[in-house]
Amino acid sequence: MSPAATFPCTISVSLADLAKMIDHSLLHPTMTDAEVAAGLAIAAKYKVATACVKPYSIPQAVAALRGTGVLVCPVIGFPAGNSSTEVKVFEATQAAQAGGKEIDMVINVGKALGGDWGYVAAEIQAVNSAVVANGAILKVIFENDFLGPAEIVKLCRICSDSGVAFVKTSTGYGFVKQKSGLYSYQGATLSDLQLMRENVDSGVQIKAAGGVRTLDDLLRVRALGVTRVGATSTEAILEEAMKRGIGEERVAVEVLPPSNAIAGNKGY
Repeated sequence: MSPAATFPCTISVSLADLAKMIDHSLLHPTMTDAEVAAGLAIAAKYKVATACVKPYSIPQAVAALRGTGVLVCPVIGFPAGNSSTEVKVFEATQAAQAGGKEIDMVINVGKALGGDWGYVAAEIQAVNSAVVANGAILKVIFENDFLGPAEIVKLCRICSDSGVAFVKTSTGYGFVKQKSGLYSYQGATLSDLQLMRENVDSGVQIKAAGGVRTLDDLLRVRALGVTRVGATSTEAILEEAMKRGIGEERVAVEVLPPSNAIAGNKGY
């Protein structure tokens, strides 16, 4: 088990540094085309890294973001990861050919929990090969709420061996049924992020998804070595950054320690 995460007192960042950490998430199943359009406008306004969209929204996103410098990031096998490998390869290929430059794919969680690592590795390799062949990069979503540390470490090693661009904590929709009958969700915990950073090769980047809602959340995960986050609260995060004097030039910004709830992995 990794020791508790520790943070520097300050880090040096600009507004562009923070914006380019964000994949603005437009993935809720109820979103209308009008709501997607509003979200794409936010992504363009703040010049984030990507807008993360469902596959049918790729043409809308490509048209809306043309010339902005914001890339289109479709999800595949989303959110459960249960499609066959052949379907995931087809979906990834279609997404990349339609204009997706970064593809986020959910692993087959049941195969990972069952220890069928040959299947998991072959699927990741097949999808990565298809994505790269079509001029895009792959982010592999683990869905850590369903996994233990051993599975997370094994997936980090498989992804490193496969040469994927990113490993990603969660979909944002991996709700786990509790004894009470209610469903809860942790998402990107600090301990999982540290574990992933320690167990992927240096060339593999880390995306935190599920729970990065404030500027202080974003600064903390950046201090841990996370280079990308999935966020729905993009506007609030970056407006708060500007209020704190973060602008075009890099400035030293305080990294606040996490609350007890976050430190105890009760949700992040």
